[in-house]
Amino acid sequence: MTNLSGKSVLLIIGGGIAAYKSLELIRLLRGKGCAVNAIMTRAAEEFVTPLSVACLTGRKVHNALFNLTDEIEMGHIELSRSADLLVVAPATADLLAKMATGQADDLASTALLATDKAVVVAPAMNVRMWTHAATQRNVETLRRDAIQIVGPNEGEMACGEFGPGRMAEPIEIAAAIEAALTPAVLPLSGKKVLITAGPTREPIDPVRFISNHSSGKQGYALAEAAVAMGAETVLVSGPVNLPLPPGAQVMPVESAEQMLKACEGELPCDIAIFAAAVADWRVANAAAEKIKKDNGRIPALAMVENPDILKTIAQRKDKRPAIVVGFAAETERVAEHAREKLARKGCDMIIANDVSATTGVFGGDNNKVHVITPLGAEIWPEMSKRDVARKLMEKLAHELAIRQAKS
Repeated sequence: MTNLSGKSVLLIIGGGIAAYKSLELIRLLRGKGCAVNAIMTRAAEEFVTPLSVACLTGRKVHNALFNLTDEIEMGHIELSRSADLLVVAPATADLLAKMATGQADDLASTALLATDKAVVVAPAMNVRMWTHAATQRNVETLRRDAIQIVGPNEGEMACGEFGPGRMAEPIEIAAAIEAALTPAVLPLSGKKVLITAGPTREPIDPVRFISNHSSGKQGYALAEAAVAMGAETVLVSGPVNLPLPPGAQVMPVESAEQMLKACEGELPCDIAIFAAAVADWRVANAAAEKIKKDNGRIPALAMVENPDILKTIAQRKDKRPAIVVGFAAETERVAEHAREKLARKGCDMIIANDVSATTGVFGGDNNKVHVITPLGAEIWPEMSKRDVARKLMEKLAHELAIRQAKS
């Protein structure tokens, strides 16, 4: 018995000289007890025949999106969802582009867009096509979408050039498939992580509000990292212009009061990370109608303090998360202000960064943070916000494991 025994894979064969390797991949999977259904693109049929693929899979090969018989017997949506895993091998530059942009103009791309299962792709193309900026952008998009990329390997091409672009060997792809279908015990499996992100908007009247420049990118990256580590992830988000992180439950809010209410409604949880840039004040009595100009007189806005979400959750007597993390957006004396905030709020960790205009942190893709705890401080080098998120979630998972082992 293997981890593939009794499993089912939908293999999508793209058009390229490496398509011949898909025959060996089918043989390896069948040998491990894995059922294989196959979709071939029209271009793939120029390199291997449907008869060869059918003989090895023992099943009918699918190649037409608009086929009445196929749709009656097993529609393209059912075909993609009945499998335990989808595999694209070879994955041509064209197929990668379609996947990255959500196109669905043939059976292969439609099945990939309609699936709710994990996807493994094995790219294969000329070295210049692989290194082209467009292909690399598409690959990065697929990685963000949690698509597993196997290869490509470096070597001599059928066209005579040398470099990266050769499809991974069937044994490598089979190993990646087996790993993808093997239940993994992830560091935060069974744990719940609550994250806030983005700015809040505090209304002045129906058309005006108080807010800030937060893009939400760091909080959204944290949600992606928490999902990847197996956590049940709840993201309470202020207004942002970002794609929803796959696998996270997203709760959109506007104001600080709405954000606090949403967070309290998600307790208890194991880790709470407050990365949102919450407005400190709001207008005491927001106007019900648009405020009009009045002979040049500036309207007086009476301000009141917003609820302190981080402090409220960190100092709860009941349902307090095991680890509470706050963010401190500072413009000067970053570490000093962060240490003061740690003591004042009663949280377990403060992630502080310099958001001065010259740093480009607000709205940017990179971050340089100070990690402040009661035991000391760490200064992490500048890195992407996604890398900051991964490193922080790894640190929190380790700390949570230690605390729960002691309790």
